Amino acid sequence: MSKKVVEVKTLKVGKYVILGDEASKITHIQTSSPGKHGAAKARVEAVGVFDNQKRSIVKPVDAKIDIPIIDKRAAQVLALMGSDVQLMDLETYETFELPIPEDLKDKLVEGVEADYIVAMGNMKLMRVKG
Repeated sequence: MSKKVVEVKTLKVGKYVILGDEASKITHIQTSSPGKHGAAKARVEAVGVFDNQKRSIVKPVDAKIDIPIIDKRAAQVLALMGSDVQLMDLETYETFELPIPEDLKDKLVEGVEADYIVAMGNMKLMRVKG
């Protein structure tokens, strides 16, 4: 489980955060101004990278929060097997299978290169090159 700890005020839309033990991509951040006796708070809304669930959290802006270390890699498509695709990593040459996302079903063909991400022990096919 590779992660870093940062302050909530350093988060930006489009970056990643760990909410509910799941890597999530931030879709919206809203901050409130500090009150007479309290600190400023931030409401972070995010969508899970691997399960597409919406999550939100409210924390003081100077509180600590975990962010996942996302490893972006390239692979070559070896075979299409129904709803799964067999890929070979272009650096380590290891082969593995991943489910095909709905938006990539018509773009995948054998021999084409694709990008995938690895985060917190999960892998997901992101896009097809070319």
